[in-house]
Amino acid sequence: QVQLLESGGGSVQAGGSLRLSCTASGRTFSLSSMAWFRQDPGKERDLVAAINWSGGSTYHADSVKGRFTISRDNAKNTMYLQMNSLKPEDTAVYYCAARRGSIGLRSIDYDDWGQGTQVTVSS
Repeated sequence: QVQLLESGGGSVQAGGSLRLSCTASGRTFSLSSMAWFRQDPGKERDLVAAINWSGGSTYHADSVKGRFTISRDNAKNTMYLQMNSLKPEDTAVYYCAARRGSIGLRSIDYDDWGQGTQVTVSS
């Protein structure tokens, strides 16, 4: 099992930037594919971006392509989500998740989850 802790959320005006971090402990982080999901109240948890164990393969949802970038530093057991040009519709709770093996595109593909961090973008 991997324990995950997100940080970096907050409130920002539209057009601004935030960087989320997810620090892992427990099962070997470097063997895990990682992902960022986001969820609004009453809605499904949607995949934002994912990255494989080496960082050599990434996925970004169409809604964030060109604005968000996922990355990881295995030496620091940390994954990042750089969010630029933020929009009000990016407002959500952001969760990091981990799984063994290749990138998954569904929330049920992931075994371990953080508690979430709130991102609020005002217009």
